[in-house]
Amino acid sequence: MPLYSEASLPASYVALPFAEWQQRPEWPAVSLSNTDPVEDLAPHVARLRLIVLHFPKFSDGRAYSQARLLRGRLGYRGELRATGGVLQDQVPFMLRCGFDSFESEQAGFGEALARARTLFSVVYQPTEDGRAPASRLRLDHNAAALR
Repeated sequence: MPLYSEASLPASYVALPFAEWQQRPEWPAVSLSNTDPVEDLAPHVARLRLIVLHFPKFSDGRAYSQARLLRGRLGYRGELRATGGVLQDQVPFMLRCGFDSFESEQAGFGEALARARTLFSVVYQPTEDGRAPASRLRLDHNAAALR
């Protein structure tokens, strides 16, 4: 399956399935199904280089929640890869949740990824991509006008 990435690791980083990784937690790459407990990775996130999250079908969004937990609550900074039912119209939302690499066979995926960062000029929810939501921009603008 083609890999699209902003920070791809060498191919030598093979992600072990979660159950196998638990037997070898020193391994730097793990693959989670959407039912695996993300919290179990908490003591290991500082040294993990790659976490692969699986979308079994495009309508199953549990990997979005896993990504938000990993980036926001657990502070994971390595590569976060989406695989499985990854469609190009979901890329902007996956980027906002912290994904930075994708496996997809969908035609035109690379072009969609290139456009995804500029698709929305204003966002409303704070997420893991560091963009200020509209409410923060409004507050900052009003505070600057009072000075």
